[in-house]
Amino acid sequence: MKMVISPAKSLNFESTLPTQENSNPCFLAEANHINQLLRDKTPSELSHMMKISDKLGNLNWERNQNFNTPFNPENARPAVYTFDGDVYTGLDVYTLPEEKIKLLQNSLRILSGLYGVLKPLDLIQPYRLEMGTKFPVEKNKNLYEFWKQKITSFLNDELEENELFVNLASNEYFSAIDAKILNTRVITPQFKDYKNGTLKMISFFAKKARGMMVRYLLDVENPSAASLLNFDYGGYAYSEEHTASDLSPVFIR
Repeated sequence: MKMVISPAKSLNFESTLPTQENSNPCFLAEANHINQLLRDKTPSELSHMMKISDKLGNLNWERNQNFNTPFNPENARPAVYTFDGDVYTGLDVYTLPEEKIKLLQNSLRILSGLYGVLKPLDLIQPYRLEMGTKFPVEKNKNLYEFWKQKITSFLNDELEENELFVNLASNEYFSAIDAKILNTRVITPQFKDYKNGTLKMISFFAKKARGMMVRYLLDVENPSAASLLNFDYGGYAYSEEHTASDLSPVFIR
């Protein structure tokens, strides 16, 4: 089983880590190269490029200047315990039983504008670089061009033929994968809520549900495309009525 999720803008470098295990990003050399390019940007250029406030522009300028390798537990932190957005609230990784950490490391992949793709325990330093940022790297006009072949090849090297592959990333991040040449089919669950009598995808709830789906697939024994449909965390339930394709099952509440 493999699952992909997006990173988060919010970062947590304070909470006590439940494990001392860690690993190094596969594309750390590429991340270092990208950071060298980012270092040349002024705070105001970062603010304009990323469409963020002057305060955040200054913060991320400082992050870019302080980025240094090699990574170690003193200057970096495992990715899954650092990202702190809605998906990660749903995943609730700090309560994951210790015996599940190896499964987490083997199954989950986090897509990233700076690091390309991360295993959960890969060490990262503070950064902000969304995949959709219009940032040229070498001859590539954007991060999608730079990362697509690298990320897709990385995943294909890991994937067994017909292995369960669940896409729980946003469109912005999943677009960095060339899904047409993956070694397996991609299942992309959809999460919808009733609001004012209408069933719709509500971003905040859908992000949290993606994290809950990750946790569910870690919790169940021998997850499969069939057992995925039994997902019931957070009050969601599979709706055959609203599902048009088995590659895009719809869960509602």
